[in-house]
Amino acid sequence: MSIQKVDNKNLLNLTNDNDALLKKSQTNYLTDRFIPSRKFSKLNIYQAHEVKENKTQASQYQNNNNNNPVIIKNAVNKEEVNQTSIAQLYKNCILGIKDQKTSDSQAQIVKHLIPYKNQNILRFYKSNYNLQKKANQNYLLNLEEDMQSQFKNQRKIAKVPYKVLDAPALQDDFYLNLIDWSNSNILAVGLSSCVYLWSAQSSSVTKLCDFGRNNEVTSVNWSPSSPLISIGTNSGEVEIWDTQKQKMVRVISGHTQRVGALAQNQNTLISGSRDTTILQRDIRSQNNIEQKFLGHKQEVCGLKWSFDQQQLASGGNDNKLYIWNMQTYKPIVRFDNHNAAVKALAWSPHQHGLLVSGGGTQDKTIRFWNTLTSKQLQCIETGSQVCNLIFSKNTNEIVSTHGYSQNEIIIWGYPDMQKITTLTGHSCRVLYLAISPDGQTIVTGAGDETLRFWNICGKGKNEDEYQEYNQSQLMQQKNISIR
Repeated sequence: MSIQKVDNKNLLNLTNDNDALLKKSQTNYLTDRFIPSRKFSKLNIYQAHEVKENKTQASQYQNNNNNNPVIIKNAVNKEEVNQTSIAQLYKNCILGIKDQKTSDSQAQIVKHLIPYKNQNILRFYKSNYNLQKKANQNYLLNLEEDMQSQFKNQRKIAKVPYKVLDAPALQDDFYLNLIDWSNSNILAVGLSSCVYLWSAQSSSVTKLCDFGRNNEVTSVNWSPSSPLISIGTNSGEVEIWDTQKQKMVRVISGHTQRVGALAQNQNTLISGSRDTTILQRDIRSQNNIEQKFLGHKQEVCGLKWSFDQQQLASGGNDNKLYIWNMQTYKPIVRFDNHNAAVKALAWSPHQHGLLVSGGGTQDKTIRFWNTLTSKQLQCIETGSQVCNLIFSKNTNEIVSTHGYSQNEIIIWGYPDMQKITTLTGHSCRVLYLAISPDGQTIVTGAGDETLRFWNICGKGKNEDEYQEYNQSQLMQQKNISIR
């Protein structure tokens, strides 16, 4: 056996070479091991494991002491207590069920575990991601999208009138009805002692009649199917004129005071007066045959036929609203709900037996009635005097005009009675209202001696185009008078 001598210097070099080789062979590897952060952990959960350990110890203790019944009994009781503790902990912390019978040991454990109630204990930290918050955000986003889609489909109503006409001497009297729009598209306006006709097609103005200095026009109303117009006067007489021939056809007397309300159907004329009476005449007869309706105690200021012409609604300054049966000439029902004069009346063209009424300054409400059942359906507080009402012919909407203090024109959706838009511009209460035959335009009149025409259909123009168009129209119509 031969032993080779190894030089210490060579041994040192060998060692260094091995170290260098070892270092060279070492490579840093990236791992995907996840080391959780226990920053928010509550380590007192370990006490729950003590229950399990006690159970195991009790079992071992029982096996080691099979010959000692006392020890076995104590161990079994301890195991039962521990099992009860675990079950109770599960009920308290997971299911949220509390048991009043809780031992001291259980109470001690529950004391530490109470903070975990209704929490996910398998989470290492409290998440900022709130599912309920996220759900609410999604709901708001969906709601915003729905609202945007509704606005895209919703028509745009111009906030300014497309035409303004000067109407000098238009009376600021709540109890009068001085404008009416015919089915032949002609607007009749009573100004002082005269009646003027304005053609919507040609914008031409015609003076129909003049009652002189000693009399005034107090109401106008078109026949629905002929060129005849009825004109109520301050003297109590009603004159019927043929507008095509511009000739008076007939004079009807019977009232002792001014006639502030008229309602005409095919051949029947109803007139309401300050003398508290309502008179019915057949305009075809030359005799003054009349039917008298008695009930109001003060001036009659509102009259409207139902669309089937079977019922007549009347409102008066006595705050009463009557529904009359035209077969018996007696009231079907009397409504006493309003607290002020009832001038504003309108029947729905879309629903049989639906009537809407508005009250004056002390009332400020719009009320809906089912005249078939004689019941009130709805009451809306408006905050101001209700001067006039009309149902849209094309949509299930209502237009109301108001007095102090805003002098507004409001378009409501029915039956929810949400405001679609509010129109302003008059400087006095908006006493007069009429709608065009096609239902696309309304005209309003006020004590500021102007007539304003509003497009309520939003026909294919956006609001910016409307603003530009209407402003140019206002400049063109600024100096135009209906006289």
